[in-house]
Amino acid sequence: MSDVPTRQDRVLVVDDSPETLGFLTDALEAAGLMVLVATDGESALALLDQIAPDLILLDAVMPGMDGFETCRRLKEHRLGAQIPVIFMTALSETEHVVQGLKVGGVDYVTKPIVVDELLARVKVHLANARIAYGARAALDVIGRCLLAVDETGRVLWSTPQAESLLGDLAPAAGGQRPALPQTLIESLSRLRLSAGGAANNVTIQRGRWQVEFTYLGETRPKEFLYRLTEASAGARELILRETYGLTAREADVLIWIAAGKSNRDIGEILDISARTVNKHLEQIFAKLGVENRASAAAMAVQALALRG
Repeated sequence: MSDVPTRQDRVLVVDDSPETLGFLTDALEAAGLMVLVATDGESALALLDQIAPDLILLDAVMPGMDGFETCRRLKEHRLGAQIPVIFMTALSETEHVVQGLKVGGVDYVTKPIVVDELLARVKVHLANARIAYGARAALDVIGRCLLAVDETGRVLWSTPQAESLLGDLAPAAGGQRPALPQTLIESLSRLRLSAGGAANNVTIQRGRWQVEFTYLGETRPKEFLYRLTEASAGARELILRETYGLTAREADVLIWIAAGKSNRDIGEILDISARTVNKHLEQIFAKLGVENRASAAAMAVQALALRG
């Protein structure tokens, strides 16, 4: 048996009733879950800046900011977009259920809460969230540049490579998801609506190189996926080659070192062995006059910033 501890799933319960918070805390902890609590929407949003729960149980009816507005704002947060939200409320009219789903909820349970039913729903949505997280982590490892937006152009999620490629074109601020420029949103919308027609990509200028957006399809209702590529292929690599006298392959390796990838990851991305990656690193360190990956990465980032 492994001695490595398994991380508990974290559930944030947002409710203004102390009785409900106590009841749910006992039930969830008995089921082996770690429980975080907030008594209002503002507290829940503030907590999200400190720690990201794996699932949120959210009361729809609260004084001040209600659950629907709280959910809407949670989904705009860079850490909240992919967290499943289950609404809890005595409101059971169809319009309330629809409203909860519209603002980003994944499920709805009515009060008084039946513990066994609630726990079953929690386990299902936690399992789904783990699958989605694992898929995105895999995309990160293999270096995919992917961006998902909704019909208004709001960024739902993106891989780190896509965020790096966009750079200051779509900066994030105050914990919020990055906002795309309106002109780009309109271009992506036209590209999506014309899918299958003559146009299959949109290209924008960023510094010395261009970023090309290719529409891949609707991955789930109102979630539209785009692939980002450098239209001027090799622009960043060329900068590193000119700045430090690197070979083409050494520049490729240094780009991924700057992105925080391991030798094994880089080998998979470039289709070379980890041992070959290590040999390239030895040459890179010698040419840059550094002794470790961190210093090499810092010099790569500096060169790209100065000449981007």
